[in-house]
Amino acid sequence: MIELNKLETASEMLKAIAHPVRIAIVGMLDDDKKLSVTEIHEALKIEQAVASHHLSILKNKGVLLSERSGKNCYYSLKHQRLSQIVACIDKCQE
Repeated sequence: MIELNKLETASEMLKAIAHPVRIAIVGMLDDDKKLSVTEIHEALKIEQAVASHHLSILKNKGVLLSERSGKNCYYSLKHQRLSQIVACIDKCQE
């Protein structure tokens, strides 16, 4: 049986991902990719502030890691298995 605190953490992570923009971000970061805010907002065709907002939510809930390099901040998945959630969602749409 999974411990209650692990279930609560997993629940919070899933709630954080449960938004179209955030699902797209998680999908973009599969295969150990590291992308900057600029790369993400340009690829999704959204404002940089909007991308930063969603990235902050994902980071605060333990979905993403961030790494600063000069003026840029690069984001990656904290757990690569999270990208399987996006793959599962995609298959459910078939």
